[in-house]
Amino acid sequence: MTTFIALLRGINVGSTRKLPMAELRALCGELGFAEVQTYIQSGNVVFTADGAAEDHEAVLEQGITRVFGLQVDVMVRTAAQWAQIVAGNPLWAEAQTEANHVLLGVSKRPPRADAVAKLLERATAGERVMAAGEVLWFHYPNGIGGTKWSPALVDRLVGSPLTGRNWRTVLQLAAMAKV
Repeated sequence: MTTFIALLRGINVGSTRKLPMAELRALCGELGFAEVQTYIQSGNVVFTADGAAEDHEAVLEQGITRVFGLQVDVMVRTAAQWAQIVAGNPLWAEAQTEANHVLLGVSKRPPRADAVAKLLERATAGERVMAAGEVLWFHYPNGIGGTKWSPALVDRLVGSPLTGRNWRTVLQLAAMAKV
């Protein structure tokens, strides 16, 4: 059995796309995942299972559509991959003092080679973005609320749906996955 971390994109934001965590944990159990834990309401799941991360993404997306009637992008990484992501944070210094202003961006497919340059061309509030392997790290020195980078723009420039988690959440998921 391998430990996995699943990130659900765009749920429980505002008054739409509601997905209760207790019901999500139950669905994960029905799908054959074990030791299922969730963290906060934004769609973070830690579980153990056999098989490949991509297979779990597809199964969980299909299950969410079937049970909740929602189309949700799910990104799944192994605990070992998560440990590498944490260790590879190029914004480590900023994360220590501004944990809520540093976000990890995980996409369905690897970001386009020019994604960082294209995003930086559109930075208007001191935003920074850096690639580290197949993830992006964002720094919003004035908070994410001041950025002009909409989710649709980021997806288009990255070339794939992307979901973000702040540094505190990244570390909490690492602790839950025991990495």
